[in-house]
Amino acid sequence: MIDKNELCQKIREIYPDIGECGIDVDVAFDETNQRWAVDLKKGSRRMKTFLEEGDAEFCLQGRQCLSLGVEIGQLRDTIERM
Repeated sequence: MIDKNELCQKIREIYPDIGECGIDVDVAFDETNQRWAVDLKKGSRRMKTFLEEGDAEFCLQGRQCLSLGVEIGQLRDTIERM
């Protein structure tokens, strides 16, 4: 079982600017989609994405964080352009 706080911390490790410069991150397991949802907020702008199945688990196990990093990076870049 993944700990929400541990996943948030891992995202902040990969992207140290999240949580700073006005970008807030939150994660929650979405029971309907059976996936982790990542919610980024900067000022009044807010975007949400669902991680692919296994991405959060693999990253927290130290196996692979590339996919999670790409997904969060795209979300961060999109919210910055809004």
